[in-house]
Amino acid sequence: MSNSNYLRTPQGGIKKNLSACICGSILLLAVTAHAQTYPAKPVRFILSYPPGGATDTLGRIVAKSLSDAWNVNVIADNRPGASGNIGTSLCAKSPPDGYTMCMVAPAQTIASRLSANAGYDSLKDFSHVTLVATVPMLLLVHPALPVKNLAELIALAKRRPGALNYASSGGGASPHLAMELLKQQAGIDITLITYKGAGAQMVDHLAGRVEVAFAPAVGVLPFVKEGRLRAIAVSTKDRFPVLPNVPTASESGLKGYDASSWQGIVMPAGVPPEIRRQISDEIAKALKTPTLRERVLDLGGVPVGNTPEQFAAYYAAESEKWFKVAKTANVTVD
Repeated sequence: MSNSNYLRTPQGGIKKNLSACICGSILLLAVTAHAQTYPAKPVRFILSYPPGGATDTLGRIVAKSLSDAWNVNVIADNRPGASGNIGTSLCAKSPPDGYTMCMVAPAQTIASRLSANAGYDSLKDFSHVTLVATVPMLLLVHPALPVKNLAELIALAKRRPGALNYASSGGGASPHLAMELLKQQAGIDITLITYKGAGAQMVDHLAGRVEVAFAPAVGVLPFVKEGRLRAIAVSTKDRFPVLPNVPTASESGLKGYDASSWQGIVMPAGVPPEIRRQISDEIAKALKTPTLRERVLDLGGVPVGNTPEQFAAYYAAESEKWFKVAKTANVTVD
């Protein structure tokens, strides 16, 4: 018998090597203690877009919720740039010790599939945690534009191909891809104007310097309710509960159109599943509380909070869907 946990006695018998057993027990206790005490220090939560957008707004809500639950600081760290790739790359390259996580959106699922300079592999470099919320996008027009619904916008765009401008907060971002999908299905040509962030995009849209944009409902609801922008359609297959009178794009003539944005959490590849499960469970519990659920809905999101396995499958499906749209539209992110 070659097992080093046993010793042969002078009489030819076998007894356990107590030293080896004790060491093994100590190691097991150490691993168990580590799992029970996570997190034992502040957690860095990278937000890869500027303040003011859906990523920042929902990310800070999650960070505050986890901080309160754990009594440990979860530090929201804005690292914008390169359509979200700077912060996301930083997350991917961090140690897989459970102390760095990152908020991601559909753009991150295809970044490396569209560019060799993304700084990470969209499909291989992450451990998935949870889908925080889906974020319906609103198709917005400036009130000066003489259209009241999607059919009228499509008719105007067909009369004036390339003359209308639409705003997007980055190549390959959800609003960009949603509009490209709409253009493909409707057979229209509207010119892209790219901005570095949702805040800068909104300034020009409110001023009427661009006429059209898809924007996540998070952050733009006040402008719609004040009449400073007109919502003519919802991007998702179902109507948005906060704006029940705004029809979906599918209801408005583009049958089957569905372009939900979303916000989810990933960690570097290799983070232990028990840590990811602990975080996803904590977020799911928080999102079920009436206060937090209503807050997310009022901001324009639809709370989810699923398991790491469910989010991994959803992430992969979204990557395939948006990669096809991006390739058809010749989208580049370099």
